Amino acid sequence: MRSHQKFLFRIRLIGACATLVALLLIGKLYLVQLVHGAEYRGKADRQYASPSRELWDRGTIFFETRDGNRVSAATLKSGFTLAVNPREVADAEQMYTRLSQEIPLERDPFLAKAGKKDDPYEEIARRVPEERALRLGEEKLAGVSLSKERWRFYPGGTLAAHLLGFVGSDGDALAGRYGLERYYDDVLSRQSGGLYRNFFAEIFSGIKRAVGPERLEGDVITSIEPSVEQVLEDTLARLAASFDTSRAGGIIMDPQNGRIYAMALFPSFDPNEFGKEADPSRFSNALVESVYEMGSIMKPLTLAAGLDAGIITATSPYDDAGSLTLSGKTISNFDGKGRGRVSMQEVLNQSLNTGAATVALWLGKERFREYFARFGLGEETGIDLPAEAEGLVQNLASGRDIELATASYGQGVALTPIQTVRALASLGNGGYLVAPHVATKIAHKTGITRSVEDSRKVAVLKQSTSEEISRMLVRVVDTALLEGAYKMPHHSIAAKTGTALIANPEGGGYYPDKFLHSFFGYFPAYSPRFIVFLFAVQPKGVAFASHTLTVPFMDITKFLINYYEIPPDR
Repeated sequence: MRSHQKFLFRIRLIGACATLVALLLIGKLYLVQLVHGAEYRGKADRQYASPSRELWDRGTIFFETRDGNRVSAATLKSGFTLAVNPREVADAEQMYTRLSQEIPLERDPFLAKAGKKDDPYEEIARRVPEERALRLGEEKLAGVSLSKERWRFYPGGTLAAHLLGFVGSDGDALAGRYGLERYYDDVLSRQSGGLYRNFFAEIFSGIKRAVGPERLEGDVITSIEPSVEQVLEDTLARLAASFDTSRAGGIIMDPQNGRIYAMALFPSFDPNEFGKEADPSRFSNALVESVYEMGSIMKPLTLAAGLDAGIITATSPYDDAGSLTLSGKTISNFDGKGRGRVSMQEVLNQSLNTGAATVALWLGKERFREYFARFGLGEETGIDLPAEAEGLVQNLASGRDIELATASYGQGVALTPIQTVRALASLGNGGYLVAPHVATKIAHKTGITRSVEDSRKVAVLKQSTSEEISRMLVRVVDTALLEGAYKMPHHSIAAKTGTALIANPEGGGYYPDKFLHSFFGYFPAYSPRFIVFLFAVQPKGVAFASHTLTVPFMDITKFLINYYEIPPDR
């Protein structure tokens, strides 16, 4: 009996050991095929490479289509570096003739390099296509070496360039420069290291590494929808061509959760050719890094504060004299004319500066500043893009009525576009500040994918306030925006234009003939799927944003309604 029990114990022990070995083998296969698969494939592909040279590696940035399919936005491209050892090149002219049949080469520079007999290595060409390199490699030309190389490649060219940024030199290393490449550099970067390790050492050390630095490594999946991004960029290009703007930009965001579907600036650049860009200032993302006085798109925020505080309703009247004199200075409506006794709805319909200023004065300095702070104006949004600016709202601390009044209609305070969009989204989403973001998930090298979305919402307005200001903005579109010419019969659109004078940084005050045009809108108005923001700097030949930005906004809106099959809401 006892011998039978020992036999069973041995069988179980052997079975347990076999199971453990099987699990280790499965784990090893997982590591080889999934976690380190790309590395091993790269190693196998380096049949012509110098064995001492590590292949550069970096994670991928993905866009995501409306159907959830991933599209590479920043990836790696492979090719070969061709070099010669002049000491082994017997006939430089003959070598030039053969190599130039495969690779575009200039004769004189090649002969000069091939003639340096005291130099064992002269680089001739980089990024040689694989098929050409392989043909040369098969010939085993004396003195010719081919080494595998990788470089960053952006398949979309200029598409979302300001969002993506690019990879450039950081001393002796390569690192992310601008955009997501910089912000998520710790995730996208890869640690170098040999591929050959002791089998069991790698298995067990993998457990340790999972909580170490390599845990960060992975690919970045974004909420950028490539078709939506392309439509936005095409729209901005047409806008710039029509009105000769010095800069135009736009943001398309989900106001319910802060997901950015598109973000673009014109003019743009090609991150594949960033070294050829004559104006490096073009690389910065002005939608996040620059501040502007936004003009009348700020009026809905002022009126929403008044509604929320209970000091006005849509029908509350005020006496519009056309101008107000405060702190020794006079402000006026865009045309200098008074309307007499009008309602707060007309303040939005006719974009009356005096009406917005009156609401701010009724709120009082402290309460107005409190609402500005609630809306997050003057602070970073925390968007996952580098070098975000805070905004300039110091004027509100002066204690003077004139700064209070001008801020109420978007002058005298300067905000980033993303900061402005976050605040305006609260008008339509029930009164919440959301966290704008571009990345949604990190796909780690371990095979684990985790969400990086910030789902925080901060209540800044009552639900009833959000509903009322939305009704007022729908009425603006239906009846006042270009006399209601762009009302959509089956979809409610809440929107407002803004036209702001541009400050003169040298002489003080404002340029009399330079303007920033802005436009925002969200739809469907009472449960919005999208908020769209557009701006144009110094458009030529037209004074008001309603004439520059209404058509681009409506083109984007109609596309989104059709593309996402948004059902009618009225």
